[in-house]
Amino acid sequence: MRILALLFIVFILASLASALYYLIKDKGQSDRTVKMLTVRVVLSLTLFILLMGGYYFGFIPQNGLR
Repeated sequence: MRILALLFIVFILASLASALYYLIKDKGQSDRTVKMLTVRVVLSLTLFILLMGGYYFGFIPQNGLR
């Protein structure tokens, strides 16, 4: 579960970085920035739901991920 959470965080940061890149490169003329930010939000919500589900089903103990 720890590796899955770290992978999601890496993908979220990569999506955020690519949105910044598209914002600078396209100068606001295309919708690629919005699409990348939408991907980031979806990944963040998915990570949150996975963490809540992992805690509920006992994959994450009460003392957290160590």
